[in-house]
Amino acid sequence: MGMGIDGLASGINSTAIINAMMAAEAAPQGLMKNKVITNTALVTAMQALNTKFAALTKQADAIAKPGGLDKYQVLASSDAITAKVSDGAQATSLDLVVNKLAQAHTVVSAPMAEWPETPAVMTFLKSDGSKAVITADSNSLEDMAYAINHSDAGISAVKIASGKDANGVPQFRLQLTAKDTGEANAFTAHQGAATDAASDLMAVQGSAILRKGQDAEVTLWAGSPATQTIKSATNTFSALAPGVDVTVNKISTDAVTVAVTRDTAAVIGTAKELSSAINVILGSIFTQSAVTPGKASDGSSSVTAGIFMGNSTIIAAKNKLFNAVADPINGLSPATIGINTTKVGDLSFDEDAFAAAYAKDPIAVEKALATLAGRVAQASKEISDPYDGSLSQTIKGQQKVLDDLNSQIVKWDSRLATRRATLQAVYTNLEVQMSKMQSQQSWLTAQIGSFDSASSKK
Repeated sequence: MGMGIDGLASGINSTAIINAMMAAEAAPQGLMKNKVITNTALVTAMQALNTKFAALTKQADAIAKPGGLDKYQVLASSDAITAKVSDGAQATSLDLVVNKLAQAHTVVSAPMAEWPETPAVMTFLKSDGSKAVITADSNSLEDMAYAINHSDAGISAVKIASGKDANGVPQFRLQLTAKDTGEANAFTAHQGAATDAASDLMAVQGSAILRKGQDAEVTLWAGSPATQTIKSATNTFSALAPGVDVTVNKISTDAVTVAVTRDTAAVIGTAKELSSAINVILGSIFTQSAVTPGKASDGSSSVTAGIFMGNSTIIAAKNKLFNAVADPINGLSPATIGINTTKVGDLSFDEDAFAAAYAKDPIAVEKALATLAGRVAQASKEISDPYDGSLSQTIKGQQKVLDDLNSQIVKWDSRLATRRATLQAVYTNLEVQMSKMQSQQSWLTAQIGSFDSASSKK
């Protein structure tokens, strides 16, 4: 950028003139900048709407897929059993008697001051025949417990104070517990590396088996010809029936009924949530398409059009979604299951109507809701699919327009900078030339003055 010498010779405010000329030449760029602001707001609003459509696609598709409305709840007639349901559950009723609870095998050694053998070795033999040999760093019971706890034997050990012997020497016991419940995790503990009867820790007087490793056990259909006993290494019987896990909490002498029934509240909630998600989208389009009255800067009345006003893509998306909900389902109106359309173009969900229809024929209502959800999922996908969705494609097109406008704005910056430099050079040169001319004029005036002075003396 050249240095300006504003009006130095001419008295002209060249900076003001250049700024005015540049403002006129920058007008097209200003229009492009305003268009970028408008288009950016439109793209942002479209992207937010597209995200809502994509979420609706996922939500509706989950309802429409097979089993999407398999909502069940489970109740037990006694606190002796806790049950829960998962995918695949079906309506059923089971009668169970809890015979045994699972427990971990636990033993305690006889009192001792330290481990009686050197080196300090202990061997565990499990019910399945697996063997673990543990070697401690010293004869102290602390080291033996530490070695057991940090091995892969699957047994925890703790040193317990046990008074003093006849000589006043402090005595301790090792309590050993299988880390997992069940018969298969029961074990025998042996002093040293041998696993014979003589080395059995329980053969020493004062030792004891506190609890034997035991499986949980329940009886199905007790007292009937179909009586069946089932065991589990833990207190939980996974998938006792399809999608039903049962956990036993205490022994029961009477049969406990585990009843799996349809969860009406969950199905109603699903229908309500779908209607709400659809309404959020329809409401968003309505709000951003509305004309808002206001006041102009001069006080006169004015209106502001919503950013989606007249946008053909948005209008088509709204109609596609609305029709997916409003069209009949197998010749019946969605209103028969409590999903109503309103005069303002959104939905209202009648929970009582849905509940009444569901109580009368749950299978038919679930089928109708799944059909409607499938149509909504398809419509939403056609709108929001990242590759083929109509709204996604429009957003991509608008983004290309924005990229092109921003590119042109950058080019205009360079063009305007060059133009300003040219104008500044022209006006600077004008000032220089006028300054020279003024200098010449002053010299000529001086010469003429001196000539006139000389003539007058003659």
